Amino acid sequence: MKRLTFIGLWCCLCVWCCLPLAAKEYTVKEIPMVHLQNKMRYVSNPDRVLSDHAVAVMDTMLYALEQQTGIQVLAVAVEQIAGGDCFEFAYQLGRTNGVGQKGKDNGLVVLLVTGERCIQFATGYGLEGILPDALCKRIQDRYMLPAFGKGDWDEGMVAGIQAVRQVLPDEEGAPTPAEENSDNVLLLVALAFCFAGVPILLWFTIRQRRKCPKCRHYKLRQVSSRTVSRIAGIRTVETVYRCAHCGYIHRVQEQKDDNDLGHRGGGGGPFIGGPFFGGFGGGRGSGGSFGGGSFGGGDFGGGGAGSRF
Repeated sequence: MKRLTFIGLWCCLCVWCCLPLAAKEYTVKEIPMVHLQNKMRYVSNPDRVLSDHAVAVMDTMLYALEQQTGIQVLAVAVEQIAGGDCFEFAYQLGRTNGVGQKGKDNGLVVLLVTGERCIQFATGYGLEGILPDALCKRIQDRYMLPAFGKGDWDEGMVAGIQAVRQVLPDEEGAPTPAEENSDNVLLLVALAFCFAGVPILLWFTIRQRRKCPKCRHYKLRQVSSRTVSRIAGIRTVETVYRCAHCGYIHRVQEQKDDNDLGHRGGGGGPFIGGPFFGGFGGGRGSGGSFGGGSFGGGDFGGGGAGSRF
């Protein structure tokens, strides 16, 4: 009898200990709309499925996309959703939040649910001709599913967003300037270079950080990160990585200044404190002085595509 009681208590204890580990099941209204707090952020990543670096790269591309075309994209990465229906969830995310411009309905939702092992695109009415279901499916099959099959959420999401950006028009609903002169042309050229070149450099940096010093495969995965010391406002942070190929444990220590604008996500334009340096130093910071954005009230139909991996 005592033995049965002990076994029962042990089982209850195991269940109780495992409860906090269960992933949160999000409803549509519980997904954080980071764009409403910071107009330069488009990727909602509440479970930290994606790394800060990957989020920064995607935020940069999607900010440039909206500035150049007026097209709004909401990207979401979570572990679980209520109901488990990725298509319905993505559709409701777009419609409930009004992603896209009103009247043009040029919004796109990209939803990754790791627990359901699904990737879903949902398009507004205005994008169904530009981004038809077959093309959405092709992008997922070619650029996203191979990485997702290996559990590499960063590579799959960034590659998918890059592919979407390449097929969308360069000018659709972009603001028309009052006048054009040589200074405006030079400014546009400089901005185009920044938005095209910087994401590539960031992505190259991310890839190099994932290179295992022992086996040289790009299989390093972050295991933990902790502050090991704090002296006069300078924090020493140790990040531990493990190679998924050979099992090698790689430790990296970095020093961060708590008063540094980049760490706090301070102001200074689209790069300092924005999705580049603010996202790197502050992790989940909101980019400091940049005000909140807004969705335009776009509507959604049944366009898009979904895949399992």
